[in-house]
Amino acid sequence: MRTSKKSLPLAVAALTAGVLALGVGSATASSAQTTQNDAQPKPTIVLVHGAWADGSSWSAVTSKLQSAGYTVDVEANPLRGLATDSQYLRDLLATIPGPVVLVGHSYGGMVTTSAATGNPNVKALVYVDAFIPDQGDSVGALAAAQPGSELDPNSSITTVPIRDAGGNVINADVYIKPDQFASLFAGGIPARQAAVLAATQRPLTATTLSETLTGVPAWKTIPSWDIIGTADKVLPPAEQQIMAQRAGAHITKVDAPHLSMISDPDAVTGVIIDAARATR
Repeated sequence: MRTSKKSLPLAVAALTAGVLALGVGSATASSAQTTQNDAQPKPTIVLVHGAWADGSSWSAVTSKLQSAGYTVDVEANPLRGLATDSQYLRDLLATIPGPVVLVGHSYGGMVTTSAATGNPNVKALVYVDAFIPDQGDSVGALAAAQPGSELDPNSSITTVPIRDAGGNVINADVYIKPDQFASLFAGGIPARQAAVLAATQRPLTATTLSETLTGVPAWKTIPSWDIIGTADKVLPPAEQQIMAQRAGAHITKVDAPHLSMISDPDAVTGVIIDAARATR
């Protein structure tokens, strides 16, 4: 059926109104339902990426979890600020019925720690090369708490101004320089794959680096698991260990850079499944 040029704007407007009327209930990120063979329902696994990444960083883990019979939701983390990102994740979680295992990578751990607090459906937290903040902690402070990070704000990053409608700079987007992405983020990952990751990275706003967790961290009431990449050059493994122990997390160490879910998806998937089984 043909749509006239005059009727097309009306159709678009009607579609937009319908989506807004539904709220965010149908706007979840990549989600797949697979056959569940166990007598008890398996929890939904929600995967949250961090800065300088996107949902595709979870592709291998997602495939393995789906093959194991889990429903997987890969959230598109906005990366606009801790409070904003946390509220978005809370709203996403509200659309998912039943138990959830919430997994955060890197900065995604800040977001999951904030968003899961008070949500009775979140049965386990899994951190992957991640920040595990306490109240008052920020990304910048935690990354610098122990020596070992090679992420140098003076030489490793590129910033792009964010302007308001009047042209005034109100923030900045922060990128890792492409020529440093592989050495910082993706050691041991094939060069071509690392180049794609560098080209498709999504930026974090500059103010997010100093934004602190204001509420009670979710790990104080929800059991947690942590995967530490021992070759991480972004978030020092020593600091990851300190945060994991403070949270009482079940710790697994892998010989991996800051992208353990890409370099060792089997290990990461295994820990997520362990957490899922422990909640049933």
